[in-house]
Amino acid sequence: MAHFDGPGGSQVPLRVGQAVADTLCSGIANRGAVTAAERRAEGVVAGARAAVADLLDCRPEGVVFARSMTQATYDMARALAKQWGPGDEVVVTRLDHDANIRPWVTAAEAAGATVRWAGFDPVTGDLSVDDVAAELSPRTRLVAVTAASNLLGSRPDTAAVVEAAHAAGALAYVDGVHLTAHAAVSMADLGADFYACSPYKFFGPHHGVLAAAPELLETVRPDKLLPSGDSVPERFELGTLPYETLAGTTAAVDFIAGLGGSPAASRRARIADSMRQVEAYEEEIFTRLLDGLAAIDGVTLHGSPKRRTPTALFSVAGRSPQEVYERLAAQGVNAPAGSFYAIEAARHIGLGAPGAVRAGVSPYNTTDDVDRLLAGVGELTR
Repeated sequence: MAHFDGPGGSQVPLRVGQAVADTLCSGIANRGAVTAAERRAEGVVAGARAAVADLLDCRPEGVVFARSMTQATYDMARALAKQWGPGDEVVVTRLDHDANIRPWVTAAEAAGATVRWAGFDPVTGDLSVDDVAAELSPRTRLVAVTAASNLLGSRPDTAAVVEAAHAAGALAYVDGVHLTAHAAVSMADLGADFYACSPYKFFGPHHGVLAAAPELLETVRPDKLLPSGDSVPERFELGTLPYETLAGTTAAVDFIAGLGGSPAASRRARIADSMRQVEAYEEEIFTRLLDGLAAIDGVTLHGSPKRRTPTALFSVAGRSPQEVYERLAAQGVNAPAGSFYAIEAARHIGLGAPGAVRAGVSPYNTTDDVDRLLAGVGELTR
């Protein structure tokens, strides 16, 4: 199978699965400091926080684990909305995945706050800082923005959007789910107050991560059980953490660090070097894919962002997205169809819920994979 479904979830290295299995099968208990099993659990959690901190260039004390990015965002939206009221405003963008839209819309409505919508260029797929800035006011409390569109691959100037949000006195919540798999990320460079991502998009297990400065997290009071810990970041983690999943996440980060860079360098430095190499490799493969699709009569490419992840959204004349998906799958090519939960973006560019076919390049894709996809699409246009 040629996997172009990385934007929905990457393939997983053997070492990640082994880390999960080893942890499940080890003598492990609830976290503590008395027994070896308790200390093992503590070590797994601390190790995962440190690994994610190296990946995102943030502090481990500000790394929160959740069942998914969607859950983490809903939980944070509800917690932050306790400080909002009528007259306050929240800005969301039509480029975003719904997981960075609906939690804020729902929380704002519950608090009596106003939701303001930033559009984007429906032809190119670009979201500019001016698009967002036009919706800001002294009443803006939070701006939710994507670092990369999972539908079109568009990469807004997120740092500039964050700067504009801060200039208005607002917090900035960045959805980094799609970007983290394709580029070196630095929360310090982005300036984001919150950064959310999902390890299963970068070779890891299924769960979510939310990172923020510990000092900021200290100001937020989520709903929680009475006997559960109140320290940061634990106050945001509901119930016992999935230790095996966190061990797999550490293994995934170590796998990324091992793709490039000097073994003598820090893990953070190796990650940054690895992701630069990943970005260059994916760009080479993606250029072949884009050029090939553009050369096929009857294929329409949606969006042409100035800066993008290696993600192509396309339609084939006379064929439904589902038919293209199924016909390619029958040939061993996985390029799924839909709107991929980016329903507002799909509507904004005129596609609606059926969406289109999405082909995303990952580090494990090859030129042979691309040629198989292009051959399959070409057959559908004859």
